[in-house]
Amino acid sequence: MNSKRVVVVGAGIGGLAAAARFARLGFSVFVLEKNHEPGGRCGRLVRDGHRFDTGPTLLLMPEVFEQTYADLGERMEDHLDLIRADPLYQIFFPDGSRLTMTSDLVALREQIEALAPGSFEGFVRYLTDGYRFYQIAMERFIGRNFLSFFDYFNPTHLRFLFELRALTPHHQETGRYVQDPRLRAAMTFQDMYLGLSPYEAPATYAMLAAAEFIRGIWLPRGGMYRLVESLEQIARGWGAHVIYQAPVRRIEIDGDRATGVILESGERIPADFVIVNADLPYAYRHLLPPGPEVRRIERYRYTCSAITFYWGLNAPLSQLFAHNLFLAGDYRASFDRIFRDRTLPDEPSFYVHAPARLDPSAAPSGGDTLMVLVPMGHLDPARQDMDALVQHARIKVEQRLREELGVQVGELRRFEVTYNPEAWQRLYNLEKGAAFGLSHHFSQMGYLRPSNRHPRYRNLYFVGASTHPGTGLPMVLISARLTVERLIEEHGIDFPLHQHVLARAHATS
Repeated sequence: MNSKRVVVVGAGIGGLAAAARFARLGFSVFVLEKNHEPGGRCGRLVRDGHRFDTGPTLLLMPEVFEQTYADLGERMEDHLDLIRADPLYQIFFPDGSRLTMTSDLVALREQIEALAPGSFEGFVRYLTDGYRFYQIAMERFIGRNFLSFFDYFNPTHLRFLFELRALTPHHQETGRYVQDPRLRAAMTFQDMYLGLSPYEAPATYAMLAAAEFIRGIWLPRGGMYRLVESLEQIARGWGAHVIYQAPVRRIEIDGDRATGVILESGERIPADFVIVNADLPYAYRHLLPPGPEVRRIERYRYTCSAITFYWGLNAPLSQLFAHNLFLAGDYRASFDRIFRDRTLPDEPSFYVHAPARLDPSAAPSGGDTLMVLVPMGHLDPARQDMDALVQHARIKVEQRLREELGVQVGELRRFEVTYNPEAWQRLYNLEKGAAFGLSHHFSQMGYLRPSNRHPRYRNLYFVGASTHPGTGLPMVLISARLTVERLIEEHGIDFPLHQHVLARAHATS
């Protein structure tokens, strides 16, 4: 077994996946988490028989998860019982019309043609191009490290960047396929998965809608937190130590190396390698010595934040599917309010997750479990009265649900738990309370995104949403793989992996 010690700061999905990979390779692994349980933004809330996923609520790109488990010597189906959502989601438009996105193309055609005659062919072309984007991006850009400028901006990759419409705003691009503003909104709202405005996001992200239709939207039975629990179990099974309520005060530096971490308690944990799964901007600003990197980080753009309501109801809202989107009247103006004015739109769009539609165990008998996500600008205290914004969001959500569903939600609510940008910052050390980390504009993608290795401290690496390839659970799992691969390659470490695996199998037999 290799005697090198890896210290992982943070037990989010990326930190756990990296820890499990390092432990399987025989490293001595210590994971330090400031909170009392793992998961980071992929959290859970359980109260009075109601179970909420507090962060991600759907599993996209299942092949990425399957490959992660395979790399760890496991089978995904032994850990996750995946339930496919079909219909994928229901969209409520402000004019009272609705669109149920489904993999049943006959039913989908009928809906789209009734909504915007002559548009179905363009919609299918959009999905076809989006899936081609998905295949190119996964192979050429997402699934690999970029170690130099010319590694990224070479003639071959420049051709693919243009093919992926990386310089064209996503909403603008949809005009090549359909003209109806409701369909264009339905084709671009997925950018909010990344905390982006479709008026600024690269058209490359057409790949998200295509991935939903072709690869599916899934939910693990027991909720998204099952992924967290299984990764922690695997990491521990390979010998990793996961320590909770152990906040890190700073990363110890000697010359051009990280030599360990200092906990808030004053305890020192030595390390041969440090892997940071804390939010990358936070780590540069608060865990590391001042340097030119901090000034560069301050110039980066951030994603939006969100107000989230977790509602336990004493009766089910049967009109809702598992995933529901309520779009605002002025689509463009709502994003301007979020990203330009850094506030909450007067008439906000919002998303409602009702997990009990797929997994009845998420709600008690006769009740319902709803998570409501209302996008808003990231923290800007000079412009924001947070209590007033939360109150405004609640009023507008209840009003829209009453108009669309004919239900007074407040009369059914047993309890409410609320997260706002201040909570996201406090709970997970997210700079500016930006719920999705650094933004994904073209200037912050690929090689232009903060590197997964520190430029001066050669044994200090990063994993998570704000490094390459970006935010979202599939990307974070890929980030863990890329970081581990880069460390091993750069430090010339050769592991007789099969010997460690055999030794572990013998010890547990």
